[in-house]
Amino acid sequence: MTDTITYASHTPRLALPLLFAGQSQKETTVNEAIVLADLLLNPAVEGTTASPPPSPLPGQAWIVAASPSGAFAGHADQLAAWTEGGWRFIVPFPGMTVEDRQRNARSRFTTTWQYAVAPALPAGGSVVDTQARSAISALVTLLVSAGIFSAA
Repeated sequence: MTDTITYASHTPRLALPLLFAGQSQKETTVNEAIVLADLLLNPAVEGTTASPPPSPLPGQAWIVAASPSGAFAGHADQLAAWTEGGWRFIVPFPGMTVEDRQRNARSRFTTTWQYAVAPALPAGGSVVDTQARSAISALVTLLVSAGIFSAA
């Protein structure tokens, strides 16, 4: 597996590498920027894991869980994306969102990854309004299916 190349000059938000005057082998920098852009534009992850999956495919990514091991060690809360050149680790920024395919929901990064969890459905009370409960249940179901709320 190749080591990730670090660049002294990069974009402020997504850390895409920038070319510098007189640089040789520009294709390395340009290709790295294109790979990162491919991973970060409309990002999706397969789920959350603390250790590298055994057979990742190029373009697949995961949120690195707490207490990571193996190649993920030292990269908690980062995005780990598999490329033909090996693992690429992306440091998230506040407000970054990803689509989590495992949970079928969006996750938003603040200081950690957060999921909007569906509220509890109405229960109890002295007056039972079955139509209101039915409407609220339908709304929550739709918000879960739209990926606004996580089912878990």
